[in-house]
Amino acid sequence: MSRINTPSSIEAAPEASRPMLEAVKKQLGVVPNLFRMVSTNPVALEAYLGLSGTLGKGKLPATTRERIALAVAEINGCSYCLSAHTYLGKNVAKLDDAEITANRNGASNDPKADAAVRFAAKVVHQRGHVQTKDVEAVKLAGYDDEQILEIVLHIALNTWTNYINEIAQTEIDFPVVRPNAK
Repeated sequence: MSRINTPSSIEAAPEASRPMLEAVKKQLGVVPNLFRMVSTNPVALEAYLGLSGTLGKGKLPATTRERIALAVAEINGCSYCLSAHTYLGKNVAKLDDAEITANRNGASNDPKADAAVRFAAKVVHQRGHVQTKDVEAVKLAGYDDEQILEIVLHIALNTWTNYINEIAQTEIDFPVVRPNAK
């Protein structure tokens, strides 16, 4: 049971959140528990959907965004996000099991994506205090400054969802995936 109120339906959510939840339902076909829980604060829901939607228009491919989400969720130990992004990785981004395992370990089997995922993992582990050589490595793999900023924004958005789900203990509504033992 969630430690933060999770409205049982769109109709049970605050009135200001309902149109946003309807949009989520239209896009995904369902309203996952994370969205309903965050809807308790309409401003938080609007911020989450706004940043997520804006980043979806960026230069990073959806597969790379999922890879980063998996790495960040594993590092932060978030079962909800690992479950959601494993599901999305397999069913939407079409990542195979070997790739998902590599992503959870902070890497990728795709050479270019590997640089982005390794960089993201380093940023999370070092809380942003990376070295010049780390930035240079991601640039050498073909990422420009714009994409590096997107990587960092994806880290921030995923860290936020990791933290909020762990604080709330959001009920997992995807096939359950747990972080690896450390």
